[in-house]
Amino acid sequence: MENTPVISGSEAVIRSLLAEGTETVFGYPGGTIMPVYDALYGYREQLNHILVRHEQGAVHAAEGYARVSGKTGVCLVTSGPGSTNTVTGLADALLDSTPLVVVSGQVGSALLGTDAFQETNFIGITQAVTKWNCQVKRAADIPAAIARAFYIARSGRPGPVVVDITKDAQQERAPFRYEKVTQIRSYTPCPKPDRDQLAEAARLIDQARRPLLLVGQGILTGGAEEELAAFMEKSGIPAACTLLGLSALPTDHPHYVGMLGMHGNYAPNIKNRECDLLIAAGMRFDDRVTGNPKQFGANAKIIHLEIDPSEVNKIVRADVPVIGDVRETLPLLTELIGRREHEAWIEEFRACYDTEYRKVIESELFPSTSAIRMGEVVYRAALAFDAEAVIVTDVGQQQMIAARYSRFRKSRSLITSGGLGTMGFGLPAAIGAKIGAPEREVCLFAGDGGFQMNIQELCTIMQTGAAVKMVVLNNGFLGMVRQWQELFFDRRYSFTEMQNPDFGLLAQANGIPYRRVEQREELEEAVKQLAESKTAFLLEVKVEQEGNVFPMVPAGAAVSEIRWA
Repeated sequence: MENTPVISGSEAVIRSLLAEGTETVFGYPGGTIMPVYDALYGYREQLNHILVRHEQGAVHAAEGYARVSGKTGVCLVTSGPGSTNTVTGLADALLDSTPLVVVSGQVGSALLGTDAFQETNFIGITQAVTKWNCQVKRAADIPAAIARAFYIARSGRPGPVVVDITKDAQQERAPFRYEKVTQIRSYTPCPKPDRDQLAEAARLIDQARRPLLLVGQGILTGGAEEELAAFMEKSGIPAACTLLGLSALPTDHPHYVGMLGMHGNYAPNIKNRECDLLIAAGMRFDDRVTGNPKQFGANAKIIHLEIDPSEVNKIVRADVPVIGDVRETLPLLTELIGRREHEAWIEEFRACYDTEYRKVIESELFPSTSAIRMGEVVYRAALAFDAEAVIVTDVGQQQMIAARYSRFRKSRSLITSGGLGTMGFGLPAAIGAKIGAPEREVCLFAGDGGFQMNIQELCTIMQTGAAVKMVVLNNGFLGMVRQWQELFFDRRYSFTEMQNPDFGLLAQANGIPYRRVEQREELEEAVKQLAESKTAFLLEVKVEQEGNVFPMVPAGAAVSEIRWA
């Protein structure tokens, strides 16, 4: 065609990203991706590039960006260590169904397989941690590869993909034509719902006397929050959220009964054994939710609404599997069911909450001891941000505390590492979340251990000016490991005590306002200062050293076997 431009493969990468609506890229330049970075120089007005300080930080930042915005996160990295540094983030994104496209440079085609400088078999390495990957050796193939990558990353159950491009393919010139991919033969990302399954599910719902709805992240990734609300309003069924499902419905919803799982709320865990019907919507029955799967929902029929057929019957057997996109299946189910109320049943959950409040919550939020507890810090922040902030967490005790005691009014308001439990996730993910939702406040909760794992990304905050509010809950331990050592290893604290740097000096070195709190009397004012800051802010709070997160379901136990201490 006369109007088809002939451009370099590196420029084809940039134009392809723009054709997919990409606005922000997280990355780190290097030798084999340098042609793409050279092409990016001419597109700085159209494409915002965030220079991270480590490639793992790039992937976690892209995850935070994707999770809060609903868009596909994009990374640019070089070959060898640049690409292998992304593997943890790719694994995290795969387990948590986060759509990512990682474009990696690779040595020239003639050097493949020669152990050339900074060569790794990145395709082989990432097969187990991606939804799809490919290697491109010709400039002419770049647009089609990237189009396919974006389609696979965000269709069906989302996930990460890798496009590995040799350096000579970036330097070659070829005609540029871009066509978005809308289907791939033999790939069915959204199976069509079975009407008979829907009818049977509706029959069970109408007959149930003690049903419970389990809300997973699939509601958020599928954009089905309104459909969920309509189903709940008509069915009258109480609902509990998985960790990653939090914020899919407001925490003050009259039918919301708490968080499921190991450190979840007492009511949904203990009532699990009394249910006659469990409806799982967009959740995969992770072991941290089910505990002993043989006892999970043992007295209940189970309806499983799931887009990925491989997740059905993998851990817990479904009596009625409803395969399809929850944004489609939930409204179909809502049409079929009758209008019901389950107020007496919901009241039983409220009574369980009262028990949990007396045993755990009251002493966590309003302690009588002199030591500051993690829960009261999170509670103060929830008040200061009026439940409007995006809460990002690292992994560990502060993660569970933040999930338990934060409050959510808007969807996509909790960004955390679920399936992989990646320490070091929080700081870069918070940066990505702030860039993905600049109009929202973003508050990170991190422990002193996890915060240090990607602490170099404070420099990214300095360079970008991302106004991330950071709370380091410093107990001088790897807290969750220490808790397990206390409970299950006779208090043998083997290498979990932390000697930490001066976080204030690190904040100062990166131009970030900082405050340290050791006395409860200072906490309210400090949290207010954090919330009202117009720039990034680091608040370090010295919390109880041997504080534990309760209630707790021991690993492998039934979710009803809850420990209070």
